[in-house]
Amino acid sequence: MSSKAVLQPAADYLDSTAPEISISVVSHAQIGLVTDLLKGLQMHCQGLRIELILTLNLGEILPFDPATYFFPITVLGNAFPKGFAANHNQAFSHARGRYFCVLNPDIRLHSNPFKQLLACLENSSVGVVAPLVKAENGDLEVTARCFPSPLKLLGKLFGMGWVQDYRLETQCVCPDWVGGMFMLFSRDVFAQLKGFDERYFLYYEDVDICARLKVLGYQTMICPAASVTHDARRQSHRELRYLKWHLSSIVRFFLSAAYWKLQFLQKP
Repeated sequence: MSSKAVLQPAADYLDSTAPEISISVVSHAQIGLVTDLLKGLQMHCQGLRIELILTLNLGEILPFDPATYFFPITVLGNAFPKGFAANHNQAFSHARGRYFCVLNPDIRLHSNPFKQLLACLENSSVGVVAPLVKAENGDLEVTARCFPSPLKLLGKLFGMGWVQDYRLETQCVCPDWVGGMFMLFSRDVFAQLKGFDERYFLYYEDVDICARLKVLGYQTMICPAASVTHDARRQSHRELRYLKWHLSSIVRFFLSAAYWKLQFLQKP
């Protein structure tokens, strides 16, 4: 399925009894992490009208009964593994909510982040909003960034590393892009974008979609009033195939129409 063929979700959000937020989670043999995430949603999000669309990208057996949660869970199984973009676009075609949330299995909730995030989306100029993301030790992760450039990536290659491009304190910040581990869109904006670009199998889908949002005149926002913890495992950093996906995604972004439109927008 190409990024231009994203199916429109059902218009059930017009029904006051339908879910307000559709949450898409993809498991890559990570069902243990998913179980912990569901516990957080069950504990902290009571009172919200949510639904969860769980995609099993690899064959797995559920260690829990979906009926035990206060929110409905739709389970999708893939015949073969798909990329980040294709999996979340597929989930969107099943979504019934007014808002669409992309959530990694390794995100941990310690409170309800959605109230503050939904308030940010009341501003029609905001295309996507994300919470603060913290490591398990409480340090802020670098999730608010300026768009990459070849010069910045060369600096990283020679050991300069990423630095926090934006100061995150108490006020909302509008960075160029935010990490894809937690992104909340309005249904209409995600549909307008035709979802994630499925030509990115892994990496840079978040950069690309934020770039396309900016080209369309929308802002990307981080709301410090909402925060979550990222239980990152980093196993992929040690595998060659992930490096290949990363490099191919970087090249694709720099050759994309969105990147070159950004260069035009940024000219004085």
